Amino acid sequence: VQLQASGGGLVQAGGSLRLSCKVSGRALSDYAIGWFRQAPGKEREFVAAISWSSGNMRYADSVKGRFSISREKAKNAVYLQMYRLKPDDTAVYSCAASTIRTSNVSAYHHWGQGTLVTVSS
Repeated sequence: VQLQASGGGLVQAGGSLRLSCKVSGRALSDYAIGWFRQAPGKEREFVAAISWSSGNMRYADSVKGRFSISREKAKNAVYLQMYRLKPDDTAVYSCAASTIRTSNVSAYHHWGQGTLVTVSS
């Protein structure tokens, strides 16, 4: 599975941004796609994940109610719509694939490059 994230940028606090993850490869229905982020000096953390086949989702508590993950099978894409952004959301966001829908970063063995999101106060 290959993944490519895009859509990062600079946004003011309270603003919105949508990230895209283009996914390619065989048997995508066997995978879940997750979004992770890593802020400077911090460990990578789970943001959200979605099962490619069922569309079932899970979110980190820190983004529940503000972020929404979705997938568009026809375009082989997964999106992360982010609302009410905060300066603490500033990080490099990456998408990854796992055979299980989990928040455990070690379960994700396929990674795309990251895209930087900067939220100004």
